[in-house]
Amino acid sequence: MKKFIGIFAALLLAAAWIQAADQYRYDESETIEKTFRFGTAGGVGDLQVDNIFGSITVIGTNRSDVKMTARKTIKARTRDRIQKAKNEVRLDITEEDRLIDIFVDGPFREKNRRGEQENWNPGYAVHYDFTLEVPKKINLFIKTVTEGDVSVQNVEGDFEVRNVNGKILIDGITGSGSAHTVNGGVMVNFDSNPKNDCSFKTINGDLELHFRNNLEADFWLKTFHGEAYTDFDYNKLPVKIEKTEKNNDKGKYVYRSNHISGVRIGKGGPEIKMDTLNGDLLIKKR
Repeated sequence: MKKFIGIFAALLLAAAWIQAADQYRYDESETIEKTFRFGTAGGVGDLQVDNIFGSITVIGTNRSDVKMTARKTIKARTRDRIQKAKNEVRLDITEEDRLIDIFVDGPFREKNRRGEQENWNPGYAVHYDFTLEVPKKINLFIKTVTEGDVSVQNVEGDFEVRNVNGKILIDGITGSGSAHTVNGGVMVNFDSNPKNDCSFKTINGDLELHFRNNLEADFWLKTFHGEAYTDFDYNKLPVKIEKTEKNNDKGKYVYRSNHISGVRIGKGGPEIKMDTLNGDLLIKKR
């Protein structure tokens, strides 16, 4: 069964890999090229890519299939560990009717009996850099953890993008979705304004979104060490109340704000959440 690494476990895994990287004396690389076709059923296909170490680039094209080019690099302390890496880390690919699922599997996915991520340092690291040429109309579910950015270009579909130690760049998107990272900025250029709710988050970095002039949306903005800017005219929205609870000692109700500012652009529309800790929020015209 496939296992998704949680955000804190991913940070620990990335730190362990970086600490061990200086010990690697040997390396070996290869390029893997494959082409996949969706089934005969109609509708928009889904592409899932679940990476750990390395970048992911997705480019929308006029082709009807998906072309994958993966640059695989193994770094290890000894030559024996290179062979161990080949035996333990594998690229699992599943093709269904309207789904292509690319999954990097290995010991780093395992958890102990308490459900915690193991302290993974087997004397090697396996790095995949993916480039995927896809049909323009496709839904994306892509994520990596460290040692690489995520880039999406010219795609007409919904998206769910995740990173931990790296940036996210989405350019020329037509659709709605989310883009979350931890250490890095997020920049999104919409070719047409989203029709459904969206979410953009980071901890250390700016969030920069570019929209068409006819934007109509409600924005919920949160930053602790930064500012929010926009090129659009806007009206403030009432502050949302996060929780209402009764104080048993005094018998009064306590209202707690979630410290999020709301602004409406145009007549309002889908909710777009922007949340960072150390960074600015930018809502700009294309």
